[in-house]
Amino acid sequence: MMRRSASKKAGQPNSTNSINFSPSDLFRTASSRASSKEMERIDNLFHSYANRSLGMIDPEGIETLCSDMEVDHTDVRILMLAWKMKAEKQGYFTLEEWRRGMKALRADTVSKLRKALPELEKEVKRPANFEDFYSYSFCYCLTEEKQKSIDIESICQLLDLVLGSHFRAQVDYFIEYLKIQSDYKVINMDQWMGFFRFCNEWLKFPVLATTLSLAEKIEEYK
Repeated sequence: MMRRSASKKAGQPNSTNSINFSPSDLFRTASSRASSKEMERIDNLFHSYANRSLGMIDPEGIETLCSDMEVDHTDVRILMLAWKMKAEKQGYFTLEEWRRGMKALRADTVSKLRKALPELEKEVKRPANFEDFYSYSFCYCLTEEKQKSIDIESICQLLDLVLGSHFRAQVDYFIEYLKIQSDYKVINMDQWMGFFRFCNEWLKFPVLATTLSLAEKIEEYK
């Protein structure tokens, strides 16, 4: 009869004593790898639109992105995208801002980003978020350092873009008033938020106001 092979010497590695990974460990490892790959795709997407000398996506890059998404660059959802990224400078996205927005939207391709826009729009329109978005839109349009107000023409455009779909009649009346009045050359944040509060009060007391009473009411809410 053949003799059994000699047992392994002490200290020699034994496959039965190898480290065992729990399912949770394996899941965390796989999740980490997937997250790393996702971030790599997000970064690559950023660099495909970024201005290399600036290290940011500039207005030209944003227009190209909009074209690729088949969305007009004046679409309010682009402003919503900036809000989601918490972008600080109008017309520019930094890598950090881009990562923040893309991760939140779970978008690492142009196609995924385009498909995420309808849900982003729903998110912004929730009452808990909309006031923050409305406030952000004013701050985002302050393009100069220490700037605290926005000219009437720009305010009219911004009101129509941000608030027009929510309060069409009120916005139209106010824009009409702003265009014919001569007392105000600019609008500040207090006045901007005052109009928003007025519109919400209007929902409680839906009485048709004149353009003059609109202006008076805004002053009350400052």
